Amino acid sequence: MENEMPWLNSVSPEQFIQNTKKFNDLMMMYRCTVREIRTKLEVLDDEFSATYKRNPISSIKSRIKSPISIYNKLKKLGYEFNEENIRTKLHDVAGVRVICSFINDIYAIAKLLSDQDDITVVEIRDYIKNPKPNGYRSYHMIVDIPVFFSSGKTMMRAEIQIRTIGMDFWASLEHQLRYKQGIENLDNYEEISNELLECAQNVIRTDNHMQMIKDMIGTFNDI
Repeated sequence: MENEMPWLNSVSPEQFIQNTKKFNDLMMMYRCTVREIRTKLEVLDDEFSATYKRNPISSIKSRIKSPISIYNKLKKLGYEFNEENIRTKLHDVAGVRVICSFINDIYAIAKLLSDQDDITVVEIRDYIKNPKPNGYRSYHMIVDIPVFFSSGKTMMRAEIQIRTIGMDFWASLEHQLRYKQGIENLDNYEEISNELLECAQNVIRTDNHMQMIKDMIGTFNDI
């Protein structure tokens, strides 16, 4: 079984206890960060449900990176595994994924989050207007948000991904097929990649078509 904490192999018992406590405390802070963001999103969705009679957010998913994922990413970037590097070098320890119904909803939700005076947008990557070569599309925001603990306010960082149902469907299945099955070693890897890209393009066409139909119906239910 793979060691979940390889960075602790060479430390003393005292260091083990101290490092483990620091790590657990930090993960608690990231879990609270996710709850803060989810609450903001749920409030927005409830408001629009009451005002516009529809929910722009289909679902919200969240996760905290596992210890081994954090360790491996820091190692890949050339940094030691410690609290400071986790806080300052990694942007996606806490992640929230927002699934929207329509493309326009993505940008509306992103703007509403950006406009909140306690959220600082650190970085935006728009993979909808500029998809990745493999066909991946999503709107990524790196944000800093205040979380209030007994010791006071702490600014925490998180990644928010906003995408349509179609984008999420494709990304989830593509990840399973490409990374879980090890298709890079297959002789027909290029052919499989082309097929996955074609599926992504079909999703793009469907997303655009559904947005067009919504626009034809009218703007009464726009955000």
